[in-house]
Amino acid sequence: MNVYDELMQRGFIKQETGLGEDAEHPKDPPKSTLRDKLSSEKVTFYLGFDPTADSLHVGSLTPIMAMAHLQRAGHTPIALIGGGTAMIGDPSGKTEMRKMLSQEAITENGEHILAQLKRYLKFGEGAGMFLNNADWLLSLGYIDFLRDIGKYFRVNEMIKAEAYRIRLEREEGLSFLEFNYQLLQAYDFLTLYDRHNCTLQMGGDDQWGNMLAGSDLIRRMRQDQVYLLTFPLLTTATGQKMGKSESGAVWLDPAKTSPYEFYQYWINTDDRDVERFLKIFTFLPLDEIMSLCAEGGASLRNAKEVLAFEATRITHGAEEAERARATSRSLFGGKGDSSHVPTTELSNEEARTMKIVDLLVRVKLASSKGDATKLVKAGGVSVDDQLISDPAVMVSALSGGNAFLLRKGKKTYHRVAIGNLK
Repeated sequence: MNVYDELMQRGFIKQETGLGEDAEHPKDPPKSTLRDKLSSEKVTFYLGFDPTADSLHVGSLTPIMAMAHLQRAGHTPIALIGGGTAMIGDPSGKTEMRKMLSQEAITENGEHILAQLKRYLKFGEGAGMFLNNADWLLSLGYIDFLRDIGKYFRVNEMIKAEAYRIRLEREEGLSFLEFNYQLLQAYDFLTLYDRHNCTLQMGGDDQWGNMLAGSDLIRRMRQDQVYLLTFPLLTTATGQKMGKSESGAVWLDPAKTSPYEFYQYWINTDDRDVERFLKIFTFLPLDEIMSLCAEGGASLRNAKEVLAFEATRITHGAEEAERARATSRSLFGGKGDSSHVPTTELSNEEARTMKIVDLLVRVKLASSKGDATKLVKAGGVSVDDQLISDPAVMVSALSGGNAFLLRKGKKTYHRVAIGNLK
C-alpha cells in the first residue's frame, strides 16, 4: 500500500497542497500529486517541535507516528527543534504572549525531546536528521533578512490569518516580535529546501497559514513546487483535548507520567475512540484493527488492552508495557499487586495531621478540597476496597498497615506509603 493511502486510511490527513486539477470527471475528487511523489521517489520531509517544555506529551504522538510511517516507507524525516523560533513564540492558538525562555533552557529541552523522538524514529547514517533552527536563525542579519525575505510578505494578507486575527481582536494585542514568527517559519522551510532538498512540510492543522507562507516563499524564490500536509487536531469522543487526563497532561517522559499511568490513560479510552486510536497510535495492520473492533462488548475491552499495550510498548518499551499490563490486570482482577502503581510517601506526622480530602488533592485525584469533599460524599473514594464516607477522616485512621491503595471511582488507583516503606 502506498504510504499516502496508509496515512489517509488511518486518519492522519486533514489538509494538503499538491492536489491536481486533472480529475477525469467534475464530480471526482482532485488527484493528489503528493501521493504520486511519495510513490515515485524518496522524499525528505520535516516537522517542527516546540522546545518550550522538557517533554512531549500524548498530543504530540499524531505527527510523530505519521513521521514513523513515512520513514518506514523509505522517506527521510527531519525533526526540527525550534531553538530559534522559541525565542519568539508561535502565536497560533494562543490567547496571550508566551513566556520567554533562555537559550540554555531551550537547548536543554531540545536534548530531552531528541531522546524521546529516538523511541519512534531513526536518526543518523542517512536515516533521518535532528536539526535546530537556531543554527541559521540566530545569526541572521536583520536588515538583510528584511530585504531578502520580508519583501515577499504582505501585511494585509498576514493579518487575515486566524492566529493573528484572534490576537488582534483581544485587548492584549499581538506583539511585533510574534508577528515575525510566520516569516521565520517560512524561512525554515526555504533553508531546509536549499540544504537538504526537503520538499514536504507536515504539521498540525493550526499551522496551515504558517506552512502556506513557506511553500509560497519557495515558489517565489526558487520557482519550485513543494508540498504541505496537516493532521487533524484530535479530541476524544467527550470533546477533551488529546493528551489530557484528570490529573493533567499525559507526558512521554516516564518521570512525569509513569508507564503504568500512561497505560491506564489508553485503557480508559472511550469505546467510541478505540478503533480511531488503534489506527493512529499503533502500527497494527488495518485489517487486524478492524477485526479487533468488529464485535464490540468483550471484544472491545480486549481491543482497549491491545491499544494500551501497544502504545506503551512503543513509548516505553516491551518490558514496561508488560509490567503495566500485569499490574492493571492484577488490580482489576482483585489480586491487588500495587507495586508499580504511582506512589506518594507520607511521613508519620503528615499521616496524623492530614485529612482524606487533603490527601486526594496532594496525589492529584482531586483539583481542590471542595472537589475532594464532593467526591467522598458521592461514594467515589475507597481505601483498600473500603468505601470512605467521611471527608474529615484522618489519613492515619485509614489503614492499620504502613501502606494502602487509594481508589477514585472504579479505575484510578494511587498507592500511599507511610513512614519509610517503599
